Amino acid sequence: MELELERTALDGFHTVLDAAVAQEETVESIVPDACPDLLEVCDTEGVVCLHRKEAMEGRVELSGTIHALLLCQPDGEVGLRRLEVDLPFTCTADGPDITPGCRVVAQPRLRGADARLVNPRKVLVRADLAVDVQVFAPVTDWAPASVPEAAQAGVEQLSQSCNTCVTVCVQEKPFPFSDELTLPGSRPEAEALLKWRVSLDCGEAKVIGSKLIFKGSARLQVLYRCADGGLSTGEFELPISQLMEVSGAGEEAMCQVGLILTDLSCELDDGDGRTISVSMGLLAQAVIREERRFQLLTDVYSTLYQLDTETRTMDLSRVADRGEREVAVRELLETGVAPQDVLDAYVTMGDVSQSREGERVSLAVQVNVHLLCRTESGEMTAVTRTIPVSCPVELPEGARCGCRCSCTAPVYAAPASGGAEVRFPVRFAWLALTGSKAAAVSALSFDENSPIDHTGQPSIVLRMVSGGERLWDIAKAYCTTARDVMQANALEEEELPDGQLLLIPRKR
Repeated sequence: MELELERTALDGFHTVLDAAVAQEETVESIVPDACPDLLEVCDTEGVVCLHRKEAMEGRVELSGTIHALLLCQPDGEVGLRRLEVDLPFTCTADGPDITPGCRVVAQPRLRGADARLVNPRKVLVRADLAVDVQVFAPVTDWAPASVPEAAQAGVEQLSQSCNTCVTVCVQEKPFPFSDELTLPGSRPEAEALLKWRVSLDCGEAKVIGSKLIFKGSARLQVLYRCADGGLSTGEFELPISQLMEVSGAGEEAMCQVGLILTDLSCELDDGDGRTISVSMGLLAQAVIREERRFQLLTDVYSTLYQLDTETRTMDLSRVADRGEREVAVRELLETGVAPQDVLDAYVTMGDVSQSREGERVSLAVQVNVHLLCRTESGEMTAVTRTIPVSCPVELPEGARCGCRCSCTAPVYAAPASGGAEVRFPVRFAWLALTGSKAAAVSALSFDENSPIDHTGQPSIVLRMVSGGERLWDIAKAYCTTARDVMQANALEEEELPDGQLLLIPRKR
């Protein structure tokens, strides 16, 4: 006869891949007929838009476009021109547990881009792309809690209280965003937009009922050419607020929401040197985790029947730490040629590394600082330097830590003795999980026609307690109950002192 087990549902998602995919994209592009011959490429920057992410059997495939913006000096003209070059990309990541039913979370980033003239009518563009990829497989899981009909078979049961962190929801929402922006009166009017970049940030996310409410911002920076041929910049902070349908999450759940671009258009209105029209396609990707507390059935026996028991090993995880910290960076960068002005400055993030000494973990990222400078002779020059930035955190040994880094404010850059001084903040956001294993009863049965034969066994046994023995183990060994042993020895608690002589009544 099989005994039913009371079960606690632990359905959710299991991480089957967490990796960074890196590849280089290159393309040769012809200069459009409307543009004159080029003398040089002064600067190159790119914007990554992700168009597709798909889980397949054993791998995940991602595709999109890198929109490269080249600042070029035309032959015979004063002032810079913009040349746009698109680099389509497709990248893959392999994993044996990936199936078409998995959910994919992807965060593309451009670590750097550059371009050079092949000839006055052709450019070669190179982009260093990285995509942080997480793949989640849906799982149907449960934990045995108790044996509801234990009395009829004389079943004694042992359970323990457990906690585990469950990824309860992996959801996404695409949505458009557009706005009309006006350059402030303190800035000169724009004749032509040369470059633009968008930094996305989600600062607040909370589950209320079946809705995930998240708020963030898009920080738009533009570099433009003025009527006199000079360059100027504009910065805009655009608030974002959205709702997303979610399921299976409580209001105390931990929500991670990332925003990425799927499309971007930035245009200067005709006949107006102050109005900029921006249109974005955005994708919000949410990973929601929840701490679940439950009773786990770890051992059983019967005083009446011989039980056939099956066990399983459960993997449990706990949130060891979750936090954010901003590190202020201030550096003097050598530029080779002393700049008269720094016209544009921004950073791109390299890969995050980790090193550990005991419980002290150093999170580190290579930050690529990009400057567009004008020298005293009036020439434009692009400078890229790499700065290592680290953030120490205290994490228990064995904890698995995932970390994302971002620059949370515009980069300040100014000429200084020997080069340029730069200042900017880097935010480290981390989630550390610890894992443990627990044995649990997964199936239970007995033959009701074959009860245990107690004939010939003594009704009372005297037993000395050895070091570390539990009352449960002693009662199980003599086919009695912990309750009967406590009553026979006038014990008020299950803690047993070493060397105590116990009177153990046997079931008859």
